[in-house]
Amino acid sequence: MRKEGQRKTAWLSIFQFLSGDVADMENIGYYNGKTGLIKEMTIPMGDRSVYFGDGVYDATYSVNHIIFALEEHLDRFYNSCRLLEIPAPMEREALKAALYDCVQKVDNPNQFVYWQCTRGSGLREHIFPEGKSNLLIYCLPCEMKDMAQKYKLITMEDTRFLHCNIKTLNLIPSVMASQRAREKGCQETVFHRGDLVTECAHSNVSILKDGVFITHQLDNLVLPGISRKHLLEICKEKGIPVEERDYTLGELWNADEILVSSSGAQCMAACELDGKPVGGKDPATLKVLQDACRAKLLKETTPKA
Repeated sequence: MRKEGQRKTAWLSIFQFLSGDVADMENIGYYNGKTGLIKEMTIPMGDRSVYFGDGVYDATYSVNHIIFALEEHLDRFYNSCRLLEIPAPMEREALKAALYDCVQKVDNPNQFVYWQCTRGSGLREHIFPEGKSNLLIYCLPCEMKDMAQKYKLITMEDTRFLHCNIKTLNLIPSVMASQRAREKGCQETVFHRGDLVTECAHSNVSILKDGVFITHQLDNLVLPGISRKHLLEICKEKGIPVEERDYTLGELWNADEILVSSSGAQCMAACELDGKPVGGKDPATLKVLQDACRAKLLKETTPKA
């Protein structure tokens, strides 16, 4: 009797999948118009991401099936395409529709939403290929980080190339830096070029000192982070002074608070740097920033009645 019930349940699941009535899709992958579970999706060997990492990407989060700060992420995505002379995979409105189509297919309303565009497919040759670019999307259940937690950080010399403002697929230095952080029980690596702090392996890093929010200026050495942008807007709204400039490792060590910002973390404070305690000297300003970040997220991702 139990086996008979299991068979009926299995056939019902298959029928729901074939009919499009799927109540529990765990994740979704998309490649050039084809969708399916991520574990079932494949890309061709000729995709230039395979042998050149020749592409750009962007990512954000969906809360309540609403993609947070999508317009700003699309601005950065299309700018990255432009800077690398990669033809956009589709018009902006069509890409928004494709992203939302994928998000809606996942049962869990809170997701990590990732998309990338590569320069196309072909035999391995450095010259740009002819033909269309490739679009890959995936969405999977994921919660944003709790800002009440504190990060432990390490520092590392920034040996990346000079186009860090472009969100490219070439992330090996960040991969290695993230692994070193994990091995030391830390959550992020702070990059520096000589004595000057740039950013983290997959986040921006800023500091609070004497009530001033200090962050590296936008140039080719740092990614124009969306959460960084939100923090600057919040500082303006709350009357918190801002300095966008180079700052040193010494300033990082002596900061009242060290802030790590990313789409998934928004505004995380650090409690440790290279094994030594840091921060914790301006909890009031930190709370203002974190509360405002969370309020912005909730406002933009709460379904309208």
